[in-house]
Amino acid sequence: MSPQSQAHLAYLALERLIVTLKLEPGALVTERQLIELAGLGRTPVREAIQKLAWQGLMDIRPRVGLQITTIRPDDQVHVMQTRQKLEPLAAALVATHASAEERSAMKACGAEMATCLDAGEMEGFLVADKVFDELMEEACPNRFLTAALAPLQTHARRIWFASSSPEKMAGSVRRHVTVIDAIERADAEGASAAMADLMSYLSDA
Repeated sequence: MSPQSQAHLAYLALERLIVTLKLEPGALVTERQLIELAGLGRTPVREAIQKLAWQGLMDIRPRVGLQITTIRPDDQVHVMQTRQKLEPLAAALVATHASAEERSAMKACGAEMATCLDAGEMEGFLVADKVFDELMEEACPNRFLTAALAPLQTHARRIWFASSSPEKMAGSVRRHVTVIDAIERADAEGASAAMADLMSYLSDA
């Protein structure tokens, strides 16, 4: 496995722990603890820490250690305010430019979300949601747009999980599948509208 792949695996492992609040907001952690939690070496974990810090999920505090950032009262409003503007554009671009392989992978991701819903697997849904975001990032030709969205998506997942419920998961899964179906049809206008509906739902949920 390449060093880059290991770093990404470390990032995914730690991001999931932060999003699902197993690493609680405000908690102080050490690099050694994160290495044990990720199950990977120091170098890939350090790269993951740098990415999480850049995304605003972890603070690197000299002489103190690493601290998981808190969830501020206005984070939900600010995160979703921005996503509501940017995500529909990304969906339209992906619907236009995605390859057949990428559309197929998104379809499989939607099916996995539905499976998680049937099984009541909240964390499994969040893993599938992360896969969906990364597939969108790969298929979107505008790298500035995806760079802006990536940290917002992770913050949104953590905020959503903090007040999640089976009903909220059901509503989210249905709307994700609608977005994916429009992308599969290469329907840019439909994908944009479906994504706008998903963002509106997540803002109110």
